Amino acid sequence: YEPGLTELIIHNQQQGNLTFTTDAQQAIEFGQLLFIAVGTPADADGSADLTYVLKVAKSIGKHINDYKVIVDKSTVPVGTAAKVKLAIAEQLQERNKTVNFAVCSNPEFLREGVAIADFTQGSRIIVGTESNKVKELMGECYAPYNADNKLMFMDIKAAELTKYAANAMLATKISFINEIANMAEYL
Repeated sequence: YEPGLTELIIHNQQQGNLTFTTDAQQAIEFGQLLFIAVGTPADADGSADLTYVLKVAKSIGKHINDYKVIVDKSTVPVGTAAKVKLAIAEQLQERNKTVNFAVCSNPEFLREGVAIADFTQGSRIIVGTESNKVKELMGECYAPYNADNKLMFMDIKAAELTKYAANAMLATKISFINEIANMAEYL
């Protein structure tokens, strides 16, 4: 549940800014920036299950016909962008097709219940890429939300690690305050 999300979706649909489709080919042909934003549930061993991320990447590889930027938005371990790139390249090879594309990492830092505010007024926007073209396109994408110049570019692995570092810091804060609460109860 995200307060204001329903109204935001309806407004943008009415303005023609937002459409939905289950047709992967239509979506891939439409956009130049293709965001992979799917779940990465924990595997049996606790690691991130990249099944859905790689399924989307393969789908992109099956339908891509011109330059695209594939944006890893999902919470993924370091090295995932390389796996996404390989999955797309393998599909292109199967099609005997050569298409230029780029993969970048763009981790999200959204909290449940305030995700809209976190997106539109967040403290940071991280993009992992070495490509100037990707920097330009992602800069255009985030321009409405970058008035405070919070868009930061770094290499892909650093961006992937940044999300895990932020999550670890949050877990540390929660663990710390829970221990203080336990001590307070005891005392």
